[in-house]
Amino acid sequence: MNNLAGVLDSQGKYEEAEQMHRQTLKLREAVLGRKRPDILTSMDGLALVLGRQVKYEEAEQMHWQTLELSEEVLGKEHPNTLTSMNDLALVLYSQGKYDEAEQVSR
Repeated sequence: MNNLAGVLDSQGKYEEAEQMHRQTLKLREAVLGRKRPDILTSMDGLALVLGRQVKYEEAEQMHWQTLELSEEVLGKEHPNTLTSMNDLALVLYSQGKYDEAEQVSR
């Protein structure tokens, strides 16, 4: 399901990708629990597709949740956590929140 969501996203079918990411996230949470790396993949994919749809506030919230959970599950210096920081900074920048984007990047 996550791969299909990624394919839909890459095809520019953002609404369909968003729905698939939401379903994947819901199922993964139900089956695996919240504090798993697989959950982070689903959260990140959803946040990215929200940003592509210019749903910046919702994307920002999802990126914050992803970053916080990633720090807890993987640690602050894990490459995936750093990617989450970068993704959050980009969505903040897209909203003109330059100071916040800079703070997240530090």
